[in-house]
Amino acid sequence: MSDEVMPFGALPEVSSVSALSRPRRFFGLALAVVLPAALTAGLVLVGPAIGLAGDALALLLTVIVTALVGGLWAAVVCALLSSTLLNYWFIPPVRTLEIGEPHNIWTVVGFVAVGLLVSGVVHRAASTASAAARAAAEARTLSDVARATLRGEDALPTLLEHMRHAFGMTSASLLCRDPSGSGTWQVVDARGPGAPATPEMADVHVSAGDELVIALAGRPLGASDRAILGAFAAQVQALLERDELARAAALAARLEASERLRDALLAAVGHDLRTPLASATAAVSSLRSRDVTWADDERDELLATADESLARLASLVSDLLDLSRLRAGALTALRQTLWLDELLPPVLDELGPDAAKVVVRLPDDLPAVTGDAALVVRVLVNVIGNALRHAPSGSAPTTVTARRRGDRVELLVVDHGRGVPESDRARIFSPFQRLGDTDNTAGLGIGLALSRGLVEAMGGTLTPADTRGGGLTMVVDLPVDLPVDLPVDPPVDPPVDPPFDHGAIT
Repeated sequence: MSDEVMPFGALPEVSSVSALSRPRRFFGLALAVVLPAALTAGLVLVGPAIGLAGDALALLLTVIVTALVGGLWAAVVCALLSSTLLNYWFIPPVRTLEIGEPHNIWTVVGFVAVGLLVSGVVHRAASTASAAARAAAEARTLSDVARATLRGEDALPTLLEHMRHAFGMTSASLLCRDPSGSGTWQVVDARGPGAPATPEMADVHVSAGDELVIALAGRPLGASDRAILGAFAAQVQALLERDELARAAALAARLEASERLRDALLAAVGHDLRTPLASATAAVSSLRSRDVTWADDERDELLATADESLARLASLVSDLLDLSRLRAGALTALRQTLWLDELLPPVLDELGPDAAKVVVRLPDDLPAVTGDAALVVRVLVNVIGNALRHAPSGSAPTTVTARRRGDRVELLVVDHGRGVPESDRARIFSPFQRLGDTDNTAGLGIGLALSRGLVEAMGGTLTPADTRGGGLTMVVDLPVDLPVDLPVDPPVDPPVDPPFDHGAIT
């Protein structure tokens, strides 16, 4: 935010409605002298045509005009001068200050009294209007301050800038006393040139809470302006308290989320790490037992059980470590040229016997993609394995296909299982979430969370979509491996075939 641009328009200075300016008062005094003299000269030229009463009313009009322009004291000067001119030029004997007729004495006295009374009434009306304008300006100021506070973002700079404009100051600062106890001040925020760095450098300052001071430079403020400044200080204090509460709430939310994650991890680890470890331990203990003589096929079966359990344990630990590295930003993906038809055979090999339930249909003209071969294989094993694990018995095979869209290639893993409701799709990418797995046999639930993180580390995305006819389609989106000097080809799909997130996928 610049010092010149207000976010909601600068207000007129609050002090501008509190009193007449000095030039206006001087102009009123000049008018109090010139106007009666000029009018008297005109009336003398006209002669006695309008009579003494008309002359008095004309001069009384100058008193009213002077009161409106210059205030009470200019009107008093005008009334005294007008009564003197009335006596000198129009009350017999003329051109002398003597009053020949006794009743004319009351004429002069009445003129002065009426002039002073009229001046007082006009001045009071002007003061009332000024007070009303002052109240309106204060109301607008407080309203804008409240709106600025409710805006939230950048509210403190907005308040300081608004304060500077409202009071006609050159600069405004929010100062905080150094918590070390050294007695020095720190500038929290400042608006305007030459903003005061200490309360002593300011023309006026006001407390905004414990160890906080609002400091303004430019001119001293009167009592009424200080009252409005106090309202500003209260809003600043409320804003800072609100920000502190928001930070505390955010910290509490993070701690709560961390606590939930820890509990979920402990609950999952309690079964998923202990089970393979227990199986491997039992198999090894059985083999070491001297009380039993094992046949060769039994020994091979126990060794296979131990090997499978330890491999499962190693995979779980590896997933946990990689997820931690992803969240810490310590995992770096390679940029390699990859052909998907060359990556799928090792994926199917790693799936083992379940690979028989997978159908691969890749277009012949599919371009190469950019990514890390090991990470892509790991992602596909996780995603395809997850689809196979949740596919009901007797359902259609899980299909792996791909398509190009502009400078991206979408690899689609299509299953025909129960699918995932729209409201639960964000949860399946959260660690330790296993929708529908109430028996704790489906693993830690970090496969999809880890897969999404790995794909994003390669500049891609992993998103779910509906399968036409029921089921879930996981879309792995990776960038096409293009030379930097070649333009991007247009999408090869026909316009009638919508993107996966705009319709169902077969």
